[in-house]
Amino acid sequence: MSATYADFRSDPLNEKLSFDEARNSLEIENDAVRRRGTRRGLWVAVAVYVAFALPDQWLIPDVAPVTIVARFAVAAIALLTFEILRLAKARTLWLDVTCAVALLVGYIGWLAPAIGTSDAAAMSYYMIFGAIFMMGANLFFSFPFRLSVATSSVVLCVFFVTIEEFFPSSTTYKIAFGLFYISCFAFTSFVNWSLNSERRKVLLRAAEARHQHWEATERGKALLELSHTDYLTGINNRRALDRRLDECWTVWKTEGRDFSVFLIDVDFFKRFNDRYGHQEGDRCLTVIANALKVVVEASGGMIGRYGGEEFIVVLPIDNSKTAMIIAERIKMEVEFLAIAHDERPDDRSIVTVSIGVAFTRQQSVEKVERLVREADLALYSAKASGRNCIRHFDPALPLPDDSACKLIPLLAAAIDRKLVSLVYQPIFDVTHEKARAVEALMRLKMPDGTAVSPKIFIPLAERTGAILELGRWAIETACRDILMTDRMATVSVNVSPIQLRSPGFAASVADILSSCGVNGSRLALEVTEGLDMDMQLEVLKCISDLRALDVEIWLDDFGSGFAGLSWLRAIEFQTVKVDRTFLQDCSTPRGLTMLRDMVALIRNRGNTILVEGVETAAQLSLLKDLHIDRVQGFHMGMPVPAELLSAA
Repeated sequence: MSATYADFRSDPLNEKLSFDEARNSLEIENDAVRRRGTRRGLWVAVAVYVAFALPDQWLIPDVAPVTIVARFAVAAIALLTFEILRLAKARTLWLDVTCAVALLVGYIGWLAPAIGTSDAAAMSYYMIFGAIFMMGANLFFSFPFRLSVATSSVVLCVFFVTIEEFFPSSTTYKIAFGLFYISCFAFTSFVNWSLNSERRKVLLRAAEARHQHWEATERGKALLELSHTDYLTGINNRRALDRRLDECWTVWKTEGRDFSVFLIDVDFFKRFNDRYGHQEGDRCLTVIANALKVVVEASGGMIGRYGGEEFIVVLPIDNSKTAMIIAERIKMEVEFLAIAHDERPDDRSIVTVSIGVAFTRQQSVEKVERLVREADLALYSAKASGRNCIRHFDPALPLPDDSACKLIPLLAAAIDRKLVSLVYQPIFDVTHEKARAVEALMRLKMPDGTAVSPKIFIPLAERTGAILELGRWAIETACRDILMTDRMATVSVNVSPIQLRSPGFAASVADILSSCGVNGSRLALEVTEGLDMDMQLEVLKCISDLRALDVEIWLDDFGSGFAGLSWLRAIEFQTVKVDRTFLQDCSTPRGLTMLRDMVALIRNRGNTILVEGVETAAQLSLLKDLHIDRVQGFHMGMPVPAELLSAA
């Protein structure tokens, strides 16, 4: 829209045409006003003309019957002719000509019988009223200047012919009345010329004002469109989508019209940018946006860029099944583009998208933001399921409470207000059945003492960036609680991908180790395999810097995602923690075989094996038979504060 508007503004022809159109529009409107004014003027003029029958009766009674009949005849013919032309939609000029002819015929039609009166003295003075016809031609009607001058000139000429031929009088009389008529002619003609010039100027100024108003309106539309348009892709931006969401939400609440929200994320887009460059990344987003716009708008929906590589769709539809069909069409449309992406960690080689879908339902709360969060949760599920897939929000899953938004300022002040703390779960050496290490687990409570689940506040801290400060605090606190007091030989702390991508993270760990006076080999940082770190260069560089400090790097939740083998190949982990689900599945032969295969794979890589989620003696016995190195779980020890660790 902005480019089109700029092109228009730079083209003088477009501007000139727009001004001409404004002028033509005003001329049409002015023409309609003139037609109404001319008709009204003619009826008034006819009424005055007929009313002068009374002076005829008083001043020239001998010929009055004839002049009165002439007056009524001229009046009737003039009105009839005018109305016929008006109903036939004749041009305004012809209506003006009709009025001008009516003036002349009315003047001559009265004058011709009137000069036959025997009372020449009265008639010689009565002729002064002939100037009214001249004034009417120039002032009473809005005739064009040339028509006014022609009409008043005929009246002037008829006067001089009449006074010369039919009223022998003194030179003084002729000069006096002649000068009066000439003065009226000159004065009224000048006034008519001035009025017509002024009307023309007013018309041009009005046309210019209308043109400028049109320009301002178009500029306002362009700016409004620009404010609702994403600068990169040209589709709607978040502001426009928020407005559309509010509209759909209002209609749903008042009329019950359902709608759906899609959140669409381009898979592994950071890798795409790193591999092909940001310009190619921008082109990729633009191509995808335009392709999806066609699909969405064909279904009556609205699509916009929600931020980064994420798009949002608002789709008024009747049922969730239709929503899933359209989501599948969107996913396939991106695949049909076949945009090369050979840096993906999976087996795909083209750009794909993951889609989260949420649909209105009676259980929804009174805020449209909840529907967007539900779509966000569904998208998170799609990404956790391997990407390039669609997930519909499942109401049976735990929902993030609206009060979670209240946690944002709380997280920022959690350390200062002592609302965050650490508990430690022992990690046992299977051979000696002794705790050799502990895992630090973060806990958060509300000011009233209510505990907040880590599944709620940790993702929120990652999204808001609060995890950076909380993560540093957790590492420093764990070192002081465990390592400085020699409560345990090793402490492990979970780290977020955001921390690993943050510049200076390794340096901050070095500062903590230095200030606490402990060796880096006693600190382990757990990297979750299920989280998307895309093996970015900054992440790999950060891990390399941490290893230079002798900090151990553990792979957490191995087997919960799809990138575990890629991580094992790229990074030398000191310990690999097998996800608890594999131990829980050992009740079946297939599950037991899978656990044994996974243990064999890790052992062949030379990593220490740690299995988490040990909850029964039977599970511990099984792990002993498999010669697992370390175990962790409620059966071995519950998470406790540092001061209770020895008793645990």
